[in-house]
Amino acid sequence: MYNSWDDVFKEIKNKDYAIRLKQFLDEEYAKYTIYPKRSDMFNAFKHTPLKEVKVVIFGQDPYHEPGQAMGLAFSVPDNIKTPPSLINIYKEIENEFNEIIVNKGGDLTYITKQGVLLLNTILTVREHQPMSHNIEEYRLFNKDIIDVLNKLDQPIVFLLWGSPAKKLSSFLTNKNHLVLSATHPSPLGANQGGWFNSGIFVKTNEFLIKNGVKPINWIKNF
Repeated sequence: MYNSWDDVFKEIKNKDYAIRLKQFLDEEYAKYTIYPKRSDMFNAFKHTPLKEVKVVIFGQDPYHEPGQAMGLAFSVPDNIKTPPSLINIYKEIENEFNEIIVNKGGDLTYITKQGVLLLNTILTVREHQPMSHNIEEYRLFNKDIIDVLNKLDQPIVFLLWGSPAKKLSSFLTNKNHLVLSATHPSPLGANQGGWFNSGIFVKTNEFLIKNGVKPINWIKNF
């Protein structure tokens, strides 16, 4: 078992796919504008220590417009316009807890500090080109990370939003964990049903409380 994300990365970095991924990123960052900044790529792991993970939210790939991506799935800096997917996330939180979120800035660091791992399954993207880094090396990296999380004994809720994320459910077999799926919160997905009134945030907190774990304060009013 691993004690920290550093232990995980020490083992991963010497694998063939990780070496190929580093070479790929060296070239991409040299030739193109890539988001997020390379120093922010692993922010999800920096913000939420391995032993403190309570909830894992899987995104797809980073936002691809200037100033948005910060290495945390669905999150943008507070000075950046809140993206539509995040607006729908806030709407569902408000609906489930019957409380208005006054501070609707896009920075989700407040939940990462509570044990929510905001993990994009693809960590980088070219400017203006969504899914441009959809490569096999990231899928292998993603599988290694999921394997580590799946082996943790602590209660964890996995939130799988959208079809690509739902495919990860077959790797999540630990009976100490809960897997909840929903449509992706983007307008294209959410407005077709399966997102609003899903109850996923309340169900997450109920599971944590049932297992003696402090629930997440999803309301960003502090």
